[in-house]
Amino acid sequence: MVDYSVWDHIEVSDDEDETHPNIDTPSLFRWRHQARIERMEQFHKEKEDVDKGYRECKRKFNECQRKMKELELASTESSKSELQRLQTEAQQLKKEEKSWEEKVNNLRKKEKTMPWNVDTLSKDGFSKSVFNVKPEQQDESEEQKEKKHKTFVEKYEKQIKHFGMLRRWDDSQKYLSDNPHLVCEETANYLVIWCIDLEVEEKHALMEQVAHQTIVMQFILELAKSLKVDPRACFRQFFSKIKTADQQYMEGFNDELESFKERVRGRAKARIEKAMKEYEEEERQKRLGPGGLDPVEVYETLPVELQKCFDVKDVQMLQDAIKKMEPAEAKYHMQRCIDSGLWVPNARGAEGGENGDKPEGVYEECTKESCEEDKGNP
Repeated sequence: MVDYSVWDHIEVSDDEDETHPNIDTPSLFRWRHQARIERMEQFHKEKEDVDKGYRECKRKFNECQRKMKELELASTESSKSELQRLQTEAQQLKKEEKSWEEKVNNLRKKEKTMPWNVDTLSKDGFSKSVFNVKPEQQDESEEQKEKKHKTFVEKYEKQIKHFGMLRRWDDSQKYLSDNPHLVCEETANYLVIWCIDLEVEEKHALMEQVAHQTIVMQFILELAKSLKVDPRACFRQFFSKIKTADQQYMEGFNDELESFKERVRGRAKARIEKAMKEYEEEERQKRLGPGGLDPVEVYETLPVELQKCFDVKDVQMLQDAIKKMEPAEAKYHMQRCIDSGLWVPNARGAEGGENGDKPEGVYEECTKESCEEDKGNP
């Protein structure tokens, strides 16, 4: 059987008979409600104090019993006197514990007989509502993502660039409202790459403008991820929040914007350095001689005397410098000059003009032995 007697006495402030015409009824109801709340708070405080006192008394009694067991094992004169004191204390604590138990039981009985009211009949079930809407997630390969990005950019590049050039919050919101398909990862990725391209081209002011719109798009995507909704369904929420000039939100936005611009500058610098290295390597490959050596590198490793000979293009000076060197050293340096194309052996007959003259900057191979044979006939 269900006991419905608990519903017989429900205390409600405005559930009263008609009051005197001279009495402000709404105020009377508020006072009654406030008085009831104060009584409830006082009762709860009394209940907490009694529960706390009961637990503390029980803890002391258990501690006292533990000490008594330890002293019973000691069996000394001092321990016996201490044991008697603890036994007396335990008896007193036992009486106090019974007293606290009676107070606890009385309060529980009192609580059961208290009339119900609007504050005890119901409680908040939820403090917020959450929509369990999850965006569809599909595992895509890198090739599929790249193809998707390429297709999207080919179709909407002009619109993405238009969004990147906007400055005002209202203009950005309206443009995304008219073109909600732009609210996606592909747009954010394109804007990031565009920022780096602009920085490489030293268009710094334009880069900073596009960077601002890039962070706008990234904030919208992060908001959608946190709410687990489609980004197209929450971009208005972002603009509503950012336009109210919430200080903490604006500081977070500006901090992320400055960090992003620094990252863009770093990426642009790295790209320029990489391009310079690739260009230098291409030029080096073009310079390589028949033996696969770079003439610039070989020239820098030559002794100063040989470098001067190549600077002034004086064969006689070169012959004289080689005579002063050890044969092995002279052969080593001259072979490197040949492998790098810095020195072309037998060039007089092969590449000379009608009179057998050597083209400018091209010299015949010369070692210490050959210089002695052709002395005076360079």
